[in-house]
Amino acid sequence: MQESTTPPVEWVIRGESFQMDGNGSATDFPAILAHLIRQRNIVGSEDLERFLDPKLKDLSDPFRMPDMEIAVQRLFESIDRGESISIFGDYDVDGVTSISVMRSILRAYGVEPKYFVPQRSAEGYGLSEAALKRCVEECGEPDLLIAVDCGTGSVDEIAGLVARGIDVIVLDHHEPGPRGRPDVVALVNPKCGSEFQYLCAAGVCFKVAHAMLKRRPLADYDLKNLLDMVSVATIADIVPMVGENRLIVRHGLKRLPTTANLGLRALQKAVGMNGNATSMDVGFRIGPRLNAAGRMDQPEMALATLMCEDPAEAEQLAQLLDDFNRERQTMEERTRREALELMKDFENDPVIVLGSRDWHPGVVGIVASRLMRQYHRPTFIISIDDQGVGKGSGRSIQGVSLVSAIADSRHLLLAGGGHEMAAGISINEEMMPEFRKSFAQYVLAHTTEEERAARIHLDAELSFDWLSLDFLKSYELLQPFGSGNPQPVFFARDVFLSRPPMHLKNK
Repeated sequence: MQESTTPPVEWVIRGESFQMDGNGSATDFPAILAHLIRQRNIVGSEDLERFLDPKLKDLSDPFRMPDMEIAVQRLFESIDRGESISIFGDYDVDGVTSISVMRSILRAYGVEPKYFVPQRSAEGYGLSEAALKRCVEECGEPDLLIAVDCGTGSVDEIAGLVARGIDVIVLDHHEPGPRGRPDVVALVNPKCGSEFQYLCAAGVCFKVAHAMLKRRPLADYDLKNLLDMVSVATIADIVPMVGENRLIVRHGLKRLPTTANLGLRALQKAVGMNGNATSMDVGFRIGPRLNAAGRMDQPEMALATLMCEDPAEAEQLAQLLDDFNRERQTMEERTRREALELMKDFENDPVIVLGSRDWHPGVVGIVASRLMRQYHRPTFIISIDDQGVGKGSGRSIQGVSLVSAIADSRHLLLAGGGHEMAAGISINEEMMPEFRKSFAQYVLAHTTEEERAARIHLDAELSFDWLSLDFLKSYELLQPFGSGNPQPVFFARDVFLSRPPMHLKNK
């Protein structure tokens, strides 16, 4: 099968170019470090220290987040009254870790909450009617429902819960929808007016736990024990690696190899991690396996892994997640190849919008990411069910907000929302051609051809002579890398291979 032509890639040096005087040496690297720091707009000694050496004492007051005081007050009222509490979360890594964080802190205060995760294929994302119906059937009707990593845009569904006498607290990080705030007791969402807009949902739940402990300290509960789980969510959800996210991930990764969480320990063993944990380990090894359970419509297995209290069972569950991941990889590759075939009819479009009844909804997001990166076009990949209703995942390029694009095409969609660079939609199959046209018109109207061009951003030119252990030690100070703090890309001129490449494992 011949794939569509990928666009040419322009190499662009970020900001001012860096040049080292003389021949350069390892001792010159602080100058390169300063150059990279300037590129990240870090100014002032205090900001620099927090960036290079974030400390737990720098955690900000959690009550600076919207509705935090109200949420904590209602949680303690529920605890004191002995009310029933259910936690409703999403099926991805951020969702299941958010449930685990809230379950951990509530258990510390003597409450055993019920918890629920919807099935992606049958019930869709968030507080859908089908998911809420099964949640009540399995968990009973709670006095208080805590929605984590979802709920911000669920105006009608939450109104239905409130009408039945159920109080709702939403702990989320998704963009608010066009219909405004749902009728909740508290909406703790940094996107609703806060400097913490970079947090994932597990990060929001971590702040809630911090706030609860500030109001009612517990001598035998250490907030730091949540950092490993929250760092996994922060990396896997690809939120900006700035502000307190750097602190959470830096300290969480340090704790991960010796974590008390049996599931995370078993997962590290299953993927061959030994010793130090990096953001790459989490992003490409741990995260995909936790996500695979939700993609294969068994998200409860990811939850069971994180909550397991038996070492042997934890290893069995970790192996099951590994099996799910292999199945996901096979399904993903088949979907990608079929999508490439369909692309032949739309090669000249500025966007990619493709759908099929043969595609599993659990892999459309990954395929959308791969095609977006390969062709540098805003992309929606859509799984269509037997009733002709499509559930799609979108991924975007810099300069194209999917939230705004969805709002622009709202009249063509059943539902839609998410983040600027990653979002989801529901659409009737027959509306796909119109949506493709509308989405393309939006992109053309809001970007120039130059802005849509594929680029590799280079940070600095280096000579191989400058590479040393001291270089690497200084380079490590920039970790963890991610959105908002991209891994530096260096380039060298006049490089050639002195001998053919060789796989080290075959050496």
